[in-house]
Amino acid sequence: MASLEPTRLSLPNLFARGQQVMPGVIICVTIALATTFIADNYGGPTLLYALLFGMTLHFLSEEGRCLAGIEFSARTILRLGVALLGVRITLEQVAELGIGPLVTVIGGVTLTIAIGALLARVLGLERDMGLLTGGSVAICGASAALALSAVMPRHETHERNTIMTVAGVTTLSTMAMIVYPLLVSALNLSDSDAGILLGGTIHDVAQVVGAGYMISEGTGDISTFVKLMRVAMLVPAVMVFMFIFRNSRQEEGGRKMPLLPSFLVAFVVIVLINSLGWIPTMATEAITDLSRWCLVTAIAALGIKTSFQKLAVVGWKPVILMMAETLFLLLLVLACIYFGLAGM
Repeated sequence: MASLEPTRLSLPNLFARGQQVMPGVIICVTIALATTFIADNYGGPTLLYALLFGMTLHFLSEEGRCLAGIEFSARTILRLGVALLGVRITLEQVAELGIGPLVTVIGGVTLTIAIGALLARVLGLERDMGLLTGGSVAICGASAALALSAVMPRHETHERNTIMTVAGVTTLSTMAMIVYPLLVSALNLSDSDAGILLGGTIHDVAQVVGAGYMISEGTGDISTFVKLMRVAMLVPAVMVFMFIFRNSRQEEGGRKMPLLPSFLVAFVVIVLINSLGWIPTMATEAITDLSRWCLVTAIAALGIKTSFQKLAVVGWKPVILMMAETLFLLLLVLACIYFGLAGM
């Protein structure tokens, strides 16, 4: 009886599934190509461009041939992109940071997420919004928002919260890339302290690299290492989020989701393989580019699924929330530097 039923991984099924998702995926990839070209040639944050371009095509998500591919891009391609982020990190890089930056990073991530949940309650927002924005500000911006969102329960405001977080944290990260180097100069920080400040506070990796090397090569190296440590915090953060939402995370049909999602397992495995030096430099660069393309494509899909009208309903409170979280993280890292807790 069972032999008469085709398996989920049968070639005809895969081909049919490919045909079903292809139109939507092509739309999302096209947006990714266009926004990457604009960002590379004219400057600006690629993810924010992809989000805004996607939102102009919201009508495609309501019905039609593109819907399945948009959903596929927003979930499966997103998780692939997050998993491939592991190629940026090695255990050796983490060990080189020393205990000071490690304590600063762990404290910054933990306290910022906690403050996010507390401020969300004060502002009358959902706890989910506070945890999601706090995690994205504390860890690695839009990438963290997407990864954490993937393991949070899906409800009617889930995707709207994700879009608001991605847009807000990307904008704040771009502003920080411009303002924080001026702050470093005003405080007359050393290259080491400047690197810890920039790497420990700016949200997205690209903006950390830009701000760090804007000051000096030494600052750029240290800020990048500190930032990668924050990216590594994505693994325990995702696991904590899964524990928090363990009772509400269910798939359609009522089945409990696996204890560890496949994309998180893949992330850890890639970090370990990269730490052993088994991934050649050329392959590392290629995988990093692929991860970036996957995330931009996923952001385009999330943009398509979100309308301006839905975002307008949210109001100004999430913006205030993310600004407060950003300011808190900045003051916390500055305090650690001032009291010598962040020394390398």
